[in-house]
Amino acid sequence: MSISIQSIYNWYRDVIRNPKYRWWIIGGTLLYLLSPIDISPDFLPVIGWIDDGVIATLLVAELSQIFLERLKAGKGDNVSQAVDSQSANASNSNSTSNRDTVDVNAVSLD
Repeated sequence: MSISIQSIYNWYRDVIRNPKYRWWIIGGTLLYLLSPIDISPDFLPVIGWIDDGVIATLLVAELSQIFLERLKAGKGDNVSQAVDSQSANASNSNSTSNRDTVDVNAVSLD
C-alpha cells in the first residue's frame, strides 16, 4: 500500500473545507502540535520540528484560504447588493430625470 504526501495533503484539504468536520480537524491538528507524541519526536533538534512546521503551515494555509474565499464571497454579495440598489435608484430616478440617458436624433441615409 503506497500513500503519497500529495494524497495526504488532498485528504486534509478536502476534510478541512467540509464544514461538518472542520472543527474536528482543527482541534486534532492543534492537539498534534501540542502533543509530545509526534511522527518525529520534538526532543530531536530540527528533525523533530520539521513535522510540526509542516502541519502548522498546512493548517494556516488552509484556514487563510477558507477566510479569503469567505471574504471574497462577502464582498461579492456587497457588490451585487450595491448594483441592485443602484439599479433600483436608477429606475426611480428615470421617472423624474433622464440625466444618464442620451437622446439622439437619427437620420436614415438612403
